[in-house]
Amino acid sequence: MPYSYEPHHFEDFEVGETFESVGRTVTETDLVMHSAFTGDWTELHSNAHYAEEGHFGERVAHGPMTFVLATGFVYRCGFLERTVVAFLGMNYMNIPAPVKVGDTVSMDMEVIETKELSSRDDAGLVVIDSTVTNQDDETVFEGDMKFMVKRRD
Repeated sequence: MPYSYEPHHFEDFEVGETFESVGRTVTETDLVMHSAFTGDWTELHSNAHYAEEGHFGERVAHGPMTFVLATGFVYRCGFLERTVVAFLGMNYMNIPAPVKVGDTVSMDMEVIETKELSSRDDAGLVVIDSTVTNQDDETVFEGDMKFMVKRRD
């Protein structure tokens, strides 16, 4: 299966269509940059000595950072390149396991809904169910992402 896809307009998406991202290794820099950008310096993410005595035994990525990685996988695949109008939210999101420095994560996606929008004649709704796993095939994120996607001219 390819890891880079042609841009899709609303009409191109089909329920059941799947996409697969490349892998990405999470680094120390990722944790630091996320903390710096968000201001979240919680010790679970930023203090190795504190975190090693905690539930996970080491520092872990911020839950919101795991979500941000997931959105990055969508855009990196290219199928929304220059066709996405807006990210509209999610109906559900779960983060069942932590992401740690050194983990390599990737995402599988499936189109679960396409819907005409009565308020827009230039775009439609596409809902993509997503599952991020680590190198051990452990699920670290799952959720459905709702996008407003341009129609063809």
